[in-house]
Amino acid sequence: MQTDSSRDDRSGVTPRTTPTAPTSRTAPATPTTLTAPTAPTTAAKPVTPAHTGPTRHDPHSPPTGTAGTTGFLRALGHRWPTLLALALAVATFVDGLPPVGLLGGLLLIMPLCYLLFGALRGELRPPRVLVVQLAGLVAFGAVALLALTAGDRAGYYVLAAGWFGHAVWDFVHHRSGRVVPRAWSEWCCVVDACGALAMAVLA
Repeated sequence: MQTDSSRDDRSGVTPRTTPTAPTSRTAPATPTTLTAPTAPTTAAKPVTPAHTGPTRHDPHSPPTGTAGTTGFLRALGHRWPTLLALALAVATFVDGLPPVGLLGGLLLIMPLCYLLFGALRGELRPPRVLVVQLAGLVAFGAVALLALTAGDRAGYYVLAAGWFGHAVWDFVHHRSGRVVPRAWSEWCCVVDACGALAMAVLA
């Protein structure tokens, strides 16, 4: 009995070979695992060492003494009404007390100036403001008349009280900023207070 191989050789047919199964399969490459990017770490702030040596002077900053002098001069500039009032008080009372009639007349002029300023500035409204100013005119006018009839020494004391009362009147108006300018009320307040003190001491 002839084998299949010899039969195939005689017939001229090339024998078919059965493909053999691969003995082993190459395992697919394992994909590379992607790692999540890590958050950047916050760098610690460098600690500035404490400066123990002498501080460096900024050439652009004004000297301390100059800044202090400038501030003092600026403060004096804001208080120019007070400086003028002090100069006037010294000039008025440096040679003694003026006559009672002159000082009484000044006490009467003071509230008249308030009425004039209030009318020019349009600040005598509402009507109660005008009433208050007229009441001040009557009150200080009465003190001036009382001083004229009281005699010289007693008249100075009466005028000292009236001038001091008008200094308080000035201060109230300076705080409110009404009727008269602040510069005027400041100037008048210092003049009245200094005059009242001079009359009380020199009488």
